[in-house]
Amino acid sequence: MLLIARISYIQFIQGDELQTMAYVQQTLDRTINPNRGTIYDRNGEILAMSASVETITVNPTNISKDNKEKVARALADIFDLDYETVLKKVSRKTSIETIVKKVDKEKTDELRNWMQNSGITAGINIDEDTKRYYPYGTLASHIIGFTGSDNQGLDGIEAKYDETLSGQKGKIVRKTDASGSIIGYGEEGYQDAIDGDSIVLSIDANIQAIATKYLEEACIDNKCEEGRSNYYNGSK
Repeated sequence: MLLIARISYIQFIQGDELQTMAYVQQTLDRTINPNRGTIYDRNGEILAMSASVETITVNPTNISKDNKEKVARALADIFDLDYETVLKKVSRKTSIETIVKKVDKEKTDELRNWMQNSGITAGINIDEDTKRYYPYGTLASHIIGFTGSDNQGLDGIEAKYDETLSGQKGKIVRKTDASGSIIGYGEEGYQDAIDGDSIVLSIDANIQAIATKYLEEACIDNKCEEGRSNYYNGSK
């Protein structure tokens, strides 16, 4: 009777909690960042856009002890990182470690070639990511704003309409054992990211550029305060 009572308690009282704990322990999630929506002026000129880059992570438990130094050296050389710092990450007993974020495909292709030539197929992940660009530089930057390292809006339109622009993250899910090592290969769940919506502003980039030019000239002629001049120039 005591055994039945204990099983009932685990099943019906602790069931949801234990199920959640088991999922966390037995799965490894890698995030897929969506493309942030584009910001246009009234004529369709792009004021802010996202370009495709990639992020490198490692699963230390899936890199053999004999290969850890070799992997750390390759990652440090390709991405101009400190070797000792990378080696510490590669040597940790964790399920996943981020090596470098938002790198151009030219660099990640170099890593892919090294992995192929070295015969290393597990433990290094190359995932899609995005990076924010502003084609007109600082033009109207006090209106457009800017984003942080994780593509979240921090100021201006980027912050005010962050929920509209940001989209929804996707993920890659793989099963792991108790030590965090991935079980099997190719058996992973993939949830697509949903890209953010774009926004069209009422400002005109050409008129904004002209206004900025003459404001700069007026500040030079009238010896404006430097802080105010920088504000009109679009750089705080």
